[in-house]
Amino acid sequence: MIAIAPFAMRRFLLAAVLGGAMMVPCGGAYADPLGLAQSGGGGLEVESDNGIEWRRNEQVLIARGNAVAKRGNSRVDADELRALYRDRDGQSEIYRIIATGNVKLSSETDVATGDQAIYDIDDAVVVLTGEDLQYKTPTETLTAEESLEYWETERMAVARGNAVAVADDRTLRGDVLTARFEMGENGENELSRIDGNGNVTIRTPTDFVVGNQGVYDAKTGIATLVGSVKITRGENQLNGDRAVVDLNTGVSRLTANGNGDGKSRVRGLLVPEKDEENSPGQSGNGN
Repeated sequence: MIAIAPFAMRRFLLAAVLGGAMMVPCGGAYADPLGLAQSGGGGLEVESDNGIEWRRNEQVLIARGNAVAKRGNSRVDADELRALYRDRDGQSEIYRIIATGNVKLSSETDVATGDQAIYDIDDAVVVLTGEDLQYKTPTETLTAEESLEYWETERMAVARGNAVAVADDRTLRGDVLTARFEMGENGENELSRIDGNGNVTIRTPTDFVVGNQGVYDAKTGIATLVGSVKITRGENQLNGDRAVVDLNTGVSRLTANGNGDGKSRVRGLLVPEKDEENSPGQSGNGN
């Protein structure tokens, strides 16, 4: 074990600390939000307030106290960082980073937070757990109670446990929400669609839609829900098996299961608006 004495913010390149042998695998040269594994070439730089400990026999490097690991425009901040490495073809390479305490993953555009993160460099996947799980882009916010995953190569975020996605004036909820992104002109994430599974709800300024499963197409603004669907607007409610809701126009189309057996039908409860001027107890002469 080698303990590197602490100074006020010690800075090291992992390649330099391990005799120039350690390199972080690179899956591409483009800039990917939250992408340590996909953010281009160069070594993985680590900083910490309380020094860096190198456990050679355990093949782990530990940074404590405002620890930071960064590469390109992507970085991981935490109270403690552990970089696990292995020998391959005569070189050492990092294959996993474990971040603990006040974890924050960030790029120029996106931020994800949690209590702990396990970053699998091989698969380019990070899993956050703990309290206040959140993934935020310039236009969307995704939260969860159990775990929050980000898959760099697929540009996909998965929120598990009372997951919530907020985009503009629309709120989507579900047991599990999977947000899929596309690469923008500058390499940033642009939301393509959100898939919901289990107790899916969509809330807009006028409507509240419930279903077992759902898909929201961010490009068209159309949400499709299936399974025990309910659409509520004010005191009015429609029930069916499948709903297609245009969140831009407010037009909803509800259908049954399509079997034509009569066992499943679309039902609605429409409550007339109250006429305050001619409501009971009032008359035109004021008496």
